Amino acid sequence: MEGLFVTFEGGEGAGKSSMLAAIGKELKEQGYPVLETREPGGIEIAEKIREVILHPAHTAMDGRTEALLYAAARRQHLVEKVLPALKEGKVVLCDRFVDSSLAYQGYARGLGMDQVYQINEFAIESCMPDVTLLFDIEPKAGLERIAANRGREQNRLDLEHLDFHEKVYEAYHQLAKTYADRIQVINADQAFEDVKAEAYEVLNSHLPPRTT
Repeated sequence: MEGLFVTFEGGEGAGKSSMLAAIGKELKEQGYPVLETREPGGIEIAEKIREVILHPAHTAMDGRTEALLYAAARRQHLVEKVLPALKEGKVVLCDRFVDSSLAYQGYARGLGMDQVYQINEFAIESCMPDVTLLFDIEPKAGLERIAANRGREQNRLDLEHLDFHEKVYEAYHQLAKTYADRIQVINADQAFEDVKAEAYEVLNSHLPPRTT
């Protein structure tokens, strides 16, 4: 039995990581076998690549280097953790995947979405999510959330100017139109429980029958 591959996407401060944890907890309580993971990271090798990519001191990193490092981390994470879990029939909840690279490096960095997709096509071998939840919030509001949340991990992308995050926002909306059958837009600019309810309602229609 194949599992369900669900990715959580959105700009900085959209709350997707917190939402992933909340939905994962609810699914487990309902008896679903769930794997929660993140990109870049999720396994030892990819977490080390994450440290290189997101370290605040690495401001000299070239855009193509960044894209290649994300793809490398993604490949290792996919073959070592995601694919085995899907083969076991698990519901895999992943914080970011290919869409992040298309939005951040492809569009916001100006490398080209098609070019960045080609890099990732080599890495993922056509393994795409079954459903993607895109947590939608205006960049300014998202960055204000980050500033107010001192407990959140600070990374190099948080140091980018507002116009960069606005490009990411625009890219995600383009992707949502292009892949409307896969990407479901969730209004993230509302109370946490309301966001969770909206996200779960979308996800519920994709869930496989429970085995317990």
